[in-house]
Amino acid sequence: MHTPSSSGADDFDFEFGSFAVHHRRLDRRLSGCEDWTTFEGRCTTRPILGGLGNLEDNELDLPEGRYRAVALRSFDSGSGQWAIWWLDGRAPHALDVPVKGRFDGPIGLFYADDVLDGRDIKVRFTWDKRNLDEPRWEQAFSADGGTTWETNWVMRFTRVGEAD
Repeated sequence: MHTPSSSGADDFDFEFGSFAVHHRRLDRRLSGCEDWTTFEGRCTTRPILGGLGNLEDNELDLPEGRYRAVALRSFDSGSGQWAIWWLDGRAPHALDVPVKGRFDGPIGLFYADDVLDGRDIKVRFTWDKRNLDEPRWEQAFSADGGTTWETNWVMRFTRVGEAD
């Protein structure tokens, strides 16, 4: 039986503050596409829920125009897992399926089952916080139950201010 604990509740504290974000996104997902679009952005992250969650406010400067999005994270001290939701300002009433997982040292892995273009997929977020001033995030999809993964979005963060 897992004992409730706040151990792990500080896993995302490295992201508090402001960052410039370099995005690299695959143009089409799970279709054999090898073309990537790069663009810049910014984000600011702050704690919520008394430290058991955080809110990441994003500006993304796609070639076709800027949009806003939010990552909402909450920590369950009973399971020791984080849940991460994504809300895209271009579809403000469609909260993405949450990915759930935890950090093992500086690497965090988070998974969900979702649907892409009518087919079932698995989603994986990988957070790498080995460099606290330049963390990295990757999103990958699998159409074969997690046997193979296609990375389709990479974000490199560069701190632009002191952590709050």
